[in-house]
Amino acid sequence: QVQLVESGGGLVQAGGSLRLSCVASGRTFDNKNTGWFRQAPGKEREFVAGISRSGGTYYADSVKGRFTISRDNAKNTVYLQMNSLKPEDTADYYCAASTYYSSSRYTGHYDYWGQGTQVTVSS
Repeated sequence: QVQLVESGGGLVQAGGSLRLSCVASGRTFDNKNTGWFRQAPGKEREFVAGISRSGGTYYADSVKGRFTISRDNAKNTVYLQMNSLKPEDTADYYCAASTYYSSSRYTGHYDYWGQGTQVTVSS
């Protein structure tokens, strides 16, 4: 089993930055593909960014060039650096891990989920 705990959310003005962290316990990230998703009020959960076992990264078009996902295996932590934030980035952000699927953007391919951290971007 893997337990995921996100942190780092908060309120920020448009154009600002936040760094989200996701710490894994139980088992490590290094044999799993990891992703960040977000869900805004009244909307479906959507893919934001992912990092594969080999370290390859991939992003939703809406965040490409502004967000960066990274992983520190020694700390069992995955990060999401978010720059140039926009009001439309406001959402609950979730960390997820997939045992079997690489580079997936589909929520159903992820086995483990954190509880989420809220990000609010004011205009």
